[in-house]
Order: sequence, then C-alpha cells, then structure tokens
Amino acid sequence: MGLKRDVSLSTALRYKGQGPFLTFILHRIGGLGMAIFITVHILATFVEKQGWAIGDFINDIYMSPPFQIFILFCVLFHAINGLRITILDLFPTRLIQYHRQAIAIEWVIFIILFSFAAVSAVTTAIGRL
Repeated sequence: MGLKRDVSLSTALRYKGQGPFLTFILHRIGGLGMAIFITVHILATFVEKQGWAIGDFINDIYMSPPFQIFILFCVLFHAINGLRITILDLFPTRLIQYHRQAIAIEWVIFIILFSFAAVSAVTTAIGRL
C-alpha cells in the first residue's frame, strides 16, 4: 500500500526545502532538458535528411544563444550535481553529515564554470552576427 499524503498543490509549491530540494529539482530539470534535446536533435536530423524545411528551423533554434545557454546549464549542473551525489554515496558514513557544505561547494564550482562557459557562448554568438 502506498504512502497517503494529504498535501495540496499550493502547499507543495510553498515548500521551502532550500539547498537540498533546489538541487534535487534542478538535477531533474537538467536531465529532462538533456533528454528532450537529444530526442528532438535526432528527430531534426532525420527530418533534415528527408529535405523538410522544419529541420532547418529546429537547427536555427539550436544555434540561438538562449537555447545554448539553457543546454549548457542543464549539462553542467547535472554533471556537477551527479559528481556530488556520487562522492557522498561512496563514503556515506563519513561525508553525509557534510551534505550542506558539499552543496555550497557544488554551487561555487558550478557558478564559476557556468560563468566562463556562458560568456564564451555569448561572445561566440555575437561573433557570428
């Protein structure tokens, strides 16, 4: 028998789980974003090989800076958060007590790497104009 919870949607959306909950949600968003990107990319490649114009339209979306920054965010956050989870899972007895500090370190690393990568993506896009 499943766990019964009487929590309304509005109550669930007001939940303030802070760092651990935010990393949980962003990890899922990153994984979903990458899965959707890969699926649409495969379909666009197939459609473009058929000679349909929609393939060129989808590839133009891929080349847009907002889309590139979103995919960059998804891949980078998913990878760094996955490394944090893996490290904490390898040594749970010693490291689980430091999970909030690990999240803070993860955010610092992510912000530094994402900043450099986003600036590079934007300057490359500006150079194409």
